[in-house]
Amino acid sequence: RMFPAMRVKISGLDPHQQYYIAMDIVPVDNKRYRYVYHSSKWMVAGNADSPVPPRVYIHPDSPASGETWMRQVISFDKLKLTNNELDDQGHIILHSMHKYQPRVHVIRKDCGDDLSPIKPVPSGEGVKAFSFPETVFTTVTAYQNQQITRLKIDRNPFAKGFRDSGRNRMGLEALVESYAFWRPSLRTLTFEDIPGIPKQEYRDLKTDYIFPKRDNLVSRETKL
Repeated sequence: RMFPAMRVKISGLDPHQQYYIAMDIVPVDNKRYRYVYHSSKWMVAGNADSPVPPRVYIHPDSPASGETWMRQVISFDKLKLTNNELDDQGHIILHSMHKYQPRVHVIRKDCGDDLSPIKPVPSGEGVKAFSFPETVFTTVTAYQNQQITRLKIDRNPFAKGFRDSGRNRMGLEALVESYAFWRPSLRTLTFEDIPGIPKQEYRDLKTDYIFPKRDNLVSRETKL
């Protein structure tokens, strides 16, 4: 599963209209990257691999009324990633060592007839996409930053086996304080401008971020 999970809060929908909420993840550029340990930076290593089949995660509460969506925090904690191009489980397929941007889509029900987990998100009136620059990440098969490994062990509910209940919890707080800015897990979307709305072995991708430091955006990682 993607970690940390992306969460959004929506406002400005028609309370009585039905909507789908979906997410896709698109490449940021056409490059492949490598991590340079001595400088702790990501560097371009060549051209991107060939495009993967399009996948869309449709939120399991879809479709629902605008009133329902607006009164809850919408979490994508069940979204799963993989680098298996032959995946038949509905996971979003990504290449390792590439940069990606998650996009949240709000789709009016009457415009969602062509919405499918294995097709690009439909476009046009009644469909709106939102993306946030701070959610860009780089996919990896092993974490390149040990601080992120520690953060995941402390915060990921699926990593309980790695935690020592008697360990000093100040480690996480010290890690968080070492960054000048902690990326909020909740983002707010406003829709007032929307017309009509007012057999190889594979490992699943797991998301992990290095958080931005003041105005300087530091690279983020996603584990395959």
